[in-house]
Amino acid sequence: MKVTEHIEQAKGKTLFSFELIPPQKGRSIQELYDNIDPLMEFDPPFIDVTTSREEFIYIDRDGLLDKKLTRMRPGTVGICASIKHKYNIDTIPHVLCGGFTKEETEYLLVDCHYLGIDNVMALRGDAMKEEKYFTPSKGGHAYATELVTQIIKMNQGQFLHEVIETDNKSDFCIGVAGYPEKHMEAPSMDSDIRRLKEKVDAGADYVVTQMFFDNKRYFAFVEKARAAGIEVPIIPGIKPVAVKRHLQLLPQVFKLDMPDELVKEIENCTSNADVRQVGIEFAIQQSKELMEYGVPVLHYYSMGKSDNIKKIAEAVF
Repeated sequence: MKVTEHIEQAKGKTLFSFELIPPQKGRSIQELYDNIDPLMEFDPPFIDVTTSREEFIYIDRDGLLDKKLTRMRPGTVGICASIKHKYNIDTIPHVLCGGFTKEETEYLLVDCHYLGIDNVMALRGDAMKEEKYFTPSKGGHAYATELVTQIIKMNQGQFLHEVIETDNKSDFCIGVAGYPEKHMEAPSMDSDIRRLKEKVDAGADYVVTQMFFDNKRYFAFVEKARAAGIEVPIIPGIKPVAVKRHLQLLPQVFKLDMPDELVKEIENCTSNADVRQVGIEFAIQQSKELMEYGVPVLHYYSMGKSDNIKKIAEAVF
C-alpha cells in the first residue's frame, strides 16, 4: 500500500513510522529484526531503509595502497523485501542519485516493482567523504527532481532507451526530502522551497523532513510550503539525542540549530545514559506538540536502535 493511502485511511490519526540503517557487510539481518520487534506493537504502517552510496577504501598491497570503491552497507532492496515478508509491512527503500547511473537506478526500481514494493524515497544523496561538493556519477542524476522524473516515467511505462512497456509499468508512491532549516547548500529558505516545489511538481507524493529540534521551524516550513502551492503530506522527521557528542555532531553534519534549553540539559549530564534520557523526554514533548498540530505521521530516525524509540512511542501513541 502507498504511504498516501495509509495516511488517507488513518482519517486524521497520526501514524508511527521509523527509519533503519542496513547493517555493515558481514553482519546479520537478525540485528535489524531484534530492533524492529519491540516497535511492532505500535503498528507502523511502513518502515524506511536507507541506502549508502559508494566510498573509497584503501587496501595495502605489498606496501602500496590500492584505492577501491565499495559499499559498506549493501542490500537495501533485499532488506526491504525481507522485512516486508517477515512482518507483512510496507517498506520504503531510499533511492539515491549519488553513486548510481540511470541504468542502475532502473534495475533497482524494476527489482522493487517485482518484489511488490509500492513506495520509494527519492534523494540526491550526499557528497563522498573525499568530495567538498556533490558530484553526480557519470551517467547518473545530478538532482532529486531528475530522479523523481525517471520514476514517474517508469510509472507511465516508459523505460530507458525509449522502451515502452505499458503492460508492465510501475506505480510507485514517491517520497522526497524537505528541510525545515533549509538544505545546507541552498542560498535561502525561499530558494529551497522552490526546489521542493519542483520535486513535487515533477511527481513527488509526499515529503519527509530532515531532523529538527525546534517545532517552530517545522510549523514555519509547512506554512511556507503551503503558500508556495505544495499540498502533499509533509511528515516530520524526529531524532532523539542519544550521546553527548551529538551536540557538536548533529549541527555540524546537518547544519541545524538545537534549542538552548536542550543544549543546557545535555551539557549538565554526567553520562551518556543521562543524555539518552534527556533525549527521550525532549522527543516525547516534541512529538506530543506535533501530534496536537495534526501531523500525518511521526517518523523517527532510529539509527538501527529501538530502545529509546520504544520509550518515546509508549508515551505518545
